[in-house]
Amino acid sequence: MGPSQQRAGHNSRAPLPRSATCEGTLLTNTALRESAFPDAVITEAIRWTEEKGPLDDAQAMRIAASRAPDEHTRITARALQLGERIGLQSELARTRQWGPWVLLGLVALVVVAGLGLAGNVVGGGDRHINVIVALVSLLGIHLLTLLFWLVGLWLPLGSFNTSSLGWIWLSLTARVAGGKRGQAPVLVRAATGLLARARLLPWAFGLVSHGIWSLSFAVVLAALLFALAFRSYTLSWETTILDPAFFVRGVQVLGWAPAQMGFPVPDAQAVLSATPNAGGQRTWALWLTGCIVVYGLLPRLALVLLSAVVWHRRRAALQPDWSEPYYRKLKARFAALAPPAIVDADPGRAPGITPDGLTPSDLRDTLFVIGFELPPDAPWPPEGLQATATTEMQRIDGSALARRALLDRLAAVRPRAVLLVCHAASSPDRGTERFLRDLLAHCGECRLWLADATRDAANTGASQRWIDWLQGTGLPRVAATHKLEDALQGLGAATP
Repeated sequence: MGPSQQRAGHNSRAPLPRSATCEGTLLTNTALRESAFPDAVITEAIRWTEEKGPLDDAQAMRIAASRAPDEHTRITARALQLGERIGLQSELARTRQWGPWVLLGLVALVVVAGLGLAGNVVGGGDRHINVIVALVSLLGIHLLTLLFWLVGLWLPLGSFNTSSLGWIWLSLTARVAGGKRGQAPVLVRAATGLLARARLLPWAFGLVSHGIWSLSFAVVLAALLFALAFRSYTLSWETTILDPAFFVRGVQVLGWAPAQMGFPVPDAQAVLSATPNAGGQRTWALWLTGCIVVYGLLPRLALVLLSAVVWHRRRAALQPDWSEPYYRKLKARFAALAPPAIVDADPGRAPGITPDGLTPSDLRDTLFVIGFELPPDAPWPPEGLQATATTEMQRIDGSALARRALLDRLAAVRPRAVLLVCHAASSPDRGTERFLRDLLAHCGECRLWLADATRDAANTGASQRWIDWLQGTGLPRVAATHKLEDALQGLGAATP
């Protein structure tokens, strides 16, 4: 690695520090959140907001650069800082609070409309039901909206998606939560853009729309069955210009699918009969109910489940398009903020003077175990070492702030020994050397355990590189080994 290597790239391997500051807490909560969709919405909303002009982001850039471990997280952290300042998070929170209530109101309207349709079918004063007209009334709008939704799956036409109940719910929620002067439009634009990029837009709207339709059909069926069960109706069909054979064939075709579920289908004699008997009326009623169940309720329930499955599988793709020029420019700005760190040795400098350390009378009987710039997937505490009352463990990412805080802690504790845990495959640099010299000034003894050095021959050779480096930099007091038992010998640490 040459002199141009950036410290930010080196620290990107380390886990997020658990900072007690507001910004650190915000980033930690973001990393632990099950779904990052709200953060992605804020990030995209900031992008659309800055299309009208850049925001003053000097402070947000500094905070994000110092707290976030990689470039994508830095961009998100910057957006969250700017979003708090202009009120995007508060408006998004209001939208999420109002969403269930608006959905409940929309469901109530659809249910009332469904009851109205059922009332029109069975509420006639003469108690006469034209089964064909009833079927078209109850299934017509449903089939039309379902066709629009299916077309919207294959064609990138916004009008098909914006005609669904899901879009109506999203628009009403944003309007209620944000009012006329709110920033709801930019949040809606960001959310729908992310959904479209993840190929989830029709499925997300469909999850809401199909759920409402399913509830509506359930209410209609309940009202229809109640009326048919406790009142007497005459069911028939009427025509002026159509051939009766057309109705016979139509009833049989429509009744095939319900018949597979046990619903009866009127035969040709019952269809052609002008005054069917009680058994024929019952068959007509069950045929009408079966058609509503099979062609109305069941498709909507199936699509609710399908939409939920697709959402679960594709939700990980709900991320901004980091290849956009806007995000590439932000990456370049963050890279410019990172100071260069020289990691190769300086052949022209003599080895530094090794600190003598503290006297035994100044020490406390404490072992301090420090994980230094370990890979993110390295377990902590290390396997094979158990904390005791006299053992304190910390893991740092190597940043200047983390080092300073740790050295302040060491100065207060004054441990008898320090066990520094490093990754054997990593390369020691000047920063590691300075950190070791600072450690030696605050403890009685310092040992170096090179973790993962026994996994393969290459890492075993890497541990020898560390040992040679310690000798070359004038740090022979630091005993290095790749065996944990050797590193802990005589330190009194508890091992399983």
